[in-house]
Amino acid sequence: MCDLCSRRSFMRGAGALAATSLFGSPLMAQAPSGNDRLPARGEFVIRNAYLMTMDADLGDIAGGAIHVKDGAIAAIAAEVAAPGARVVDGSGMIAMPGLVDTHWHMWNTLFRSFAGDKPEEGYFPTVARFGQHMMPDDVFASTRLSAAEAINSGMTFVHSWCHNVRSPAHAEADVRALAETGIRARHSCGWPQGLPDTEPADQKPLESLAKNWNTWSPDGLLTLGMAWRGQFRAGPIKPEVYQPEFDNARKLGLPITVHVASSSKLVNQIEPLHKANLLGKDVHLIHTIAASPSELDMMKESGCAVSISPGSELRIGYGFPQTSEMLSRGIPLGISVDTDALIGSSSLFAVLKLARAVENAKAGSEFKMSARRALELGTIEGARSMGLGDKIGSLKPGKRADLIMINTDALNMAVMTDPAHLVLECTEPENVDTVVVDGRVLKQGGKLVALDAHKVVSDARVALAAVRERTKWR
Repeated sequence: MCDLCSRRSFMRGAGALAATSLFGSPLMAQAPSGNDRLPARGEFVIRNAYLMTMDADLGDIAGGAIHVKDGAIAAIAAEVAAPGARVVDGSGMIAMPGLVDTHWHMWNTLFRSFAGDKPEEGYFPTVARFGQHMMPDDVFASTRLSAAEAINSGMTFVHSWCHNVRSPAHAEADVRALAETGIRARHSCGWPQGLPDTEPADQKPLESLAKNWNTWSPDGLLTLGMAWRGQFRAGPIKPEVYQPEFDNARKLGLPITVHVASSSKLVNQIEPLHKANLLGKDVHLIHTIAASPSELDMMKESGCAVSISPGSELRIGYGFPQTSEMLSRGIPLGISVDTDALIGSSSLFAVLKLARAVENAKAGSEFKMSARRALELGTIEGARSMGLGDKIGSLKPGKRADLIMINTDALNMAVMTDPAHLVLECTEPENVDTVVVDGRVLKQGGKLVALDAHKVVSDARVALAAVRERTKWR
């Protein structure tokens, strides 16, 4: 569909929002699967919405319909026959795939905006200081707070990069929090804050989770990976420390994720990985700001994916992400929140908007990256980078029903324009009306329906107070 036709069709279809109950009791009539505290997967059809499928073949569909059944997208078109299905009026709504976060230290959202203005208050000393005093219940409260905010702001997948696993109970707390919220996620099991880089990380938490993973995620909504320290942190890590950790993850058949070349000053960190056969399709690199052109070619050759986080990378002074350089090589690339301790809000729409602005600024051009391309990074490209492109990231028959509906009947979105520009440049969490994950409705009418938001916040505050007390830090 041409941009002009798309714009005109959207403007015609984005009239006053119909006031409906959207998802009443008939939708929830089926028996729940897996976590019985979550809404059941129901059958419904959304009609009259502007569909941004993010699928290259389907494109945008003005006034279209999506039929959801048994947690999957059964059909999507301008007109869909769905006899017996609950009808949802999508007038005035933009329906699109849920956003995909590819790297987030959800365990430290408890310390939101704690990174201060003096070296002793910086991100790394802050998370190390407080992280060493966290109990499993604190990790649970922090990760659940993160996941609730993710759902509220339109994310349907998160990658919980848990590098404060102090015991098997700490790892299990992170996984329990993800499961309770109903979000699709990967838990990457890491090491405890404060562990010297001369000591190997305890593999028992990871091995225990891997052995019993089906009990943690019987419906496959959650997956398991390893957060790896790699070859470099404050300095080089010896092979006798990093190699057994890497080998154990591969023995368990788990995806491996590592921070590398995180700052423009940390050069020559990717080539050693390549030479040591520590790259591959099962390896996910974080940041890679200092990757040289030849190292980018190595990354492409190996098949590894990358996650960048412009919000935190600029905030901490790491430098500018090499977004266009990686995309031009066809390296799978996703966007991430990284950490609320640095960036405060975890709105992925805001991070995507910043990612586009950075690329345009680097190129000295208003047109280097289109709004739609930026949204692809937060949906289908992010899904591909996590190995989930065949399941989520676009609206297409056969894929899982991970989708959001954005209400355009709001002051900050009321002037109708190109849908991609409107979504990228204007959407705030409060504009996200509905969030569906695997066919379950987790947000409707602008409110979380599977979580008590007040309890989530209250429990997080109690946990933070306890950590502060144990840390003796005011």
